[in-house]
Amino acid sequence: MEINKPETLTELTAAFEQYQQALDANDPDYLNQFFWKSPQTVRYGVAENLYGYDDIGSYRRNRAKVGGAPERKVSRSVITTFGRDFGTTNIDFVRTKTGTRGRQSQVWMRTSEGWRIVSAHVSLIRDAD
Repeated sequence: MEINKPETLTELTAAFEQYQQALDANDPDYLNQFFWKSPQTVRYGVAENLYGYDDIGSYRRNRAKVGGAPERKVSRSVITTFGRDFGTTNIDFVRTKTGTRGRQSQVWMRTSEGWRIVSAHVSLIRDAD
């Protein structure tokens, strides 16, 4: 298996950047397109556990009505591909209003529709355990 084959890494990086732009733009319809349309898709957020594409889409639409995700600045990013059809994206971020640090991890796979998130996790970091 080839790790970070340049062409595959470029494709996943572009999909991830488009996802980030959709998140920043508070565009739930565009954002939802990046998730695999399956009941097996999972997203764990800061205050929610979402199981399946429909739950994730509903959450995004409701979140958009109250302003979307808090603004954040990415401080570190690691994108890794495994073979041609599978990859992970991981970022550290800081919420710009509060300075709260957090992290986001996503598992992506190539589908007939393009790269899609099959699993995601977002959490905030506490200073002490």
